[in-house]
Amino acid sequence: MKRLMYLLLFVLLTSGMSYAQQAKYVFYFIGDGMGVNQVNGTEMYLAEQEGRIGVKPLLFTTFPVASMATTFSTTNSVTDSSAAGTALATGTKTYNGAIGMDDSKNVLQSVAEKAKKSGKKVGVTTSVSIDHATPAAFYAHQPNRNMYYEIALDLPKAGFDFYAGGGFLKPTTTADKKEAPSIFPIFEEAGYTVAKGVDEYQAKAAQADKMILIQKDGANPSCLPYAIDRKEGDMTLAEITESAISFLTKGSNKGFFLMVEGGKIDWACHGNDPATAFEEVIDMDNAIKVAYEFYKKHPKETLIVVTADHETGGLGLGTAKYELFLKSLANQKQSQDVLSKHITDLRKEKNSKVSWEAVKALLAEKMGFWKELPLTWEQEKMLRDEYENSFVRHNVVFEESLYARTEPLASVAKKVMSQIAMVGWTSGNHTAGYVPVFAIGAGSQLFMGKMDNIEIPKRIAKAGGYK
Repeated sequence: MKRLMYLLLFVLLTSGMSYAQQAKYVFYFIGDGMGVNQVNGTEMYLAEQEGRIGVKPLLFTTFPVASMATTFSTTNSVTDSSAAGTALATGTKTYNGAIGMDDSKNVLQSVAEKAKKSGKKVGVTTSVSIDHATPAAFYAHQPNRNMYYEIALDLPKAGFDFYAGGGFLKPTTTADKKEAPSIFPIFEEAGYTVAKGVDEYQAKAAQADKMILIQKDGANPSCLPYAIDRKEGDMTLAEITESAISFLTKGSNKGFFLMVEGGKIDWACHGNDPATAFEEVIDMDNAIKVAYEFYKKHPKETLIVVTADHETGGLGLGTAKYELFLKSLANQKQSQDVLSKHITDLRKEKNSKVSWEAVKALLAEKMGFWKELPLTWEQEKMLRDEYENSFVRHNVVFEESLYARTEPLASVAKKVMSQIAMVGWTSGNHTAGYVPVFAIGAGSQLFMGKMDNIEIPKRIAKAGGYK
C-alpha cells in the first residue's frame, strides 16, 4: 500500500513538472540552407581567426539538446525550400513547390496557425522577403511558391500579429502577370500598420494592433543586405527579433510563437561563397542571442528551437590535402554580389579599357589576393585568363545562380578563394544532407534523437500545448 502511495505521488509530481515545462514563449529559428557543415565550418572559421585549430562555439551549438533531421520531400530526396518550409511549418510532407498544401493541394494547418488558435500572439519574420517560401509556409496556402501576390494576400487572412522581412516581391502583379491592386492598402484595411525601418516601427508600435515591418523605401525588397556587406542603418535580423519580442509581449501577455528565418545562408551557398555564408550563420546566431536573453528572464516558460530546411551547395570542409585554411576567408571584404558590382562599375568607368594592374588592385583590396593571400601560378592564371577573355576579348558571360548574376571575373575570384580556404562545393543547389537541430528550454527534451523534419513542428506544438 505504501509503495502504491509513493508511486501515485511520483506520478503527480512528474505530471506537475511536465505541466510547468509547457512553453509559453516559443522561438523557432530556421537557417535556410544551413547544413551541418555550414555550422561546423563557421565555428572553425571563427577559431582560426583567433589563431587556433578547433571550434569557437556559436551560441546555439551550446544548447543542451543537439540532434539532426532528414529533409526529403514527396517529390524527391532533394527538397526545395517550399516543401521543406511546409514540412517544418505543418508536420506534413509535400511536393517541391507547394506552400502550406499537401500533395493533393489540400490546405494544411501550420504550427503558427495552431498557436494563434490557442490564444498566442504570432510572429513570422525573415531576412529575405516576407512572401518567400519558408516564411510563406507558416501563413499561406498556395499550390506554387512563385505566386507571390497570392501568397501576400494570404497574410491578412492568417491574422498573425507581427510580420517582418525585406519586403514583398510582387506587390501589384499576380502570378499570371496581370496588374492588381497594391497589397499595402489591403494590409492596412485588415488592421495592419506598415512600418518601414526600425525607427518607424518604434514610432508606430505602441498604437498598432498588428504590425508589418519592412525595409525603408529604396532598399531591395527581396532581402536584407548580406551581413558581410552591411552598412550603418541597414536593418538586421537581430533588430527584427528584438522588435518582434517587444511587439508580441505588449499588452495582455498570453505568450507567443515566433518564427525567425536566416534566409540568406542559402543564397550565399547557392553562389558557393563561403565567407559570406559563414558570416550569415554568425548573423543568425546574433539574432538567437536576442532570443536567449529573453529566455534567461523566462527559463521555465521559453523554448528555443534552431534547425534548417535543407543543406545548400554540398559544402565540403577540406579538399585535396588534410588541411583547411579558413582564416583566409577573413580577407574577403564583401559578398561576390558586391564584388561583381565593383567589377561592372570598373568596366563602365574605364569604358571597358581596364588594365590587368587595375583588376589586380581591386582584387587585392576586396579579396586580399597577392597582398595577404599569395596565389599559386595556376590560381593567378585562372584570374588572368578570365581577365583576357572578358576585358580584352570582351566575351562577358555572367554566371547565373538562383539568386545572383555574377561577373565572370568575380565568379573566378570566388572559386580561387574557395581553393585557398580548401573548401569544396558539389552543387550550386540544394542537397539531401542532414540538417542540425538544437533546442533549449521548456520542452526541449522532446527534440532528442534523430528525426525527420515533419516531427519538429509536431513537437513544438506539444511543447506549447497547441491544439
